[in-house]
Amino acid sequence: MAKINDYYQKKQLMEKLTEELRQLEQDNALKHELQFEEKVRALMKEYDKSPKDVLQVLGAIDPAVVGGKTDSGATSRPKRPLKTYKNPNTGEVVQTRGGNHKTLNEWRQKHGKATVQSWQQD
Repeated sequence: MAKINDYYQKKQLMEKLTEELRQLEQDNALKHELQFEEKVRALMKEYDKSPKDVLQVLGAIDPAVVGGKTDSGATSRPKRPLKTYKNPNTGEVVQTRGGNHKTLNEWRQKHGKATVQSWQQD
């Protein structure tokens, strides 16, 4: 009986999704976006360009379009927060986004990790 229940649940889900798809297809905004996509694809085919080529052109026009992604296609993540450390002994200030900073490592060796951590400014 479990298979028949699973079958009917999936059938209901499919009917629901079909109805939602029908409603989306009636949406004028979606129709307009699909038309735009078709025209962009036709232009890409006409000029023998890939989506990557198009992004490079758009990135040259407006760098915000590509969002600072590299050519490697790696996903970007938010920058780490900038942390500021001030050595109370010397008054020296270090700003870093990571924990592997040369001066911080030297301070940690000399004064200890917990002590240097306490020097972090808010």
